[in-house]
Amino acid sequence: MSGVSKACCSIPPIVAKGYQPKGEYKTINGLKTYVTGPSDATKAILVVYDIFGFFPQTLQGADILATSSKQKYRIFMPDFFEGEPADITWFPPSNEDQKNKLGNFFQTKAAPPKTLSKIPGVVSEANSYAPSGGAFESWSILGYCWGGKITVLSSGSENKTFKAAVQCHPAMLDPNDAKGVNIPMALLASKDEKPDDVSQFGANLKVDHYVETFPTQIHGWMAARSQLEDEQVRKEYERGYQTALDFLAKHA
Repeated sequence: MSGVSKACCSIPPIVAKGYQPKGEYKTINGLKTYVTGPSDATKAILVVYDIFGFFPQTLQGADILATSSKQKYRIFMPDFFEGEPADITWFPPSNEDQKNKLGNFFQTKAAPPKTLSKIPGVVSEANSYAPSGGAFESWSILGYCWGGKITVLSSGSENKTFKAAVQCHPAMLDPNDAKGVNIPMALLASKDEKPDDVSQFGANLKVDHYVETFPTQIHGWMAARSQLEDEQVRKEYERGYQTALDFLAKHA
């Protein structure tokens, strides 16, 4: 397990409410895509949101990833659900109707093969935004919750696109997936992921990796479910992004 320094990041003050995103939306591979970061950034990160789509907390996270490290990044966050994300009131499900809606969403809109098939086209078209006009020097991938599963599946033995990966409070965490990961990976878990799955996933990684559980935080604390009005959550949200950026600085 690689250690993570805490020296490289300068995270701006976290906005609890009314965040104004710094990026803009572009159409890339037919998908509305949030694009943020300096136009002269030579490295890129594909950010895979959670099932709730373009939430202010998630967009703020993308802006943090773009500019808070010595290494600046161009960030691309596609709308894989094409304007129809899950309703945040469904999670955690409190009745049968919400369970059914959530289950149906995962089987249809969020079925991994549907998303995975779109990623090569997104990366290929997004490379036209590189300052050289050719391609970015490197791509990394970072995913939240459901996006964590997409991140793992994009980092398997067939991966030739991404150089480093970060999972933030991943959903559907399967220790068997770790065996095929072929790039450095960080796993930032919440108190809601099964501890055995987290530890076994880390044990099964054959690449440089960093695994940490944030024991006071809920599933979703770095994305749509983050209650940024809470000072403790805000601190751990910031620390999560510092940790992700420190890992990417070493491996991307």
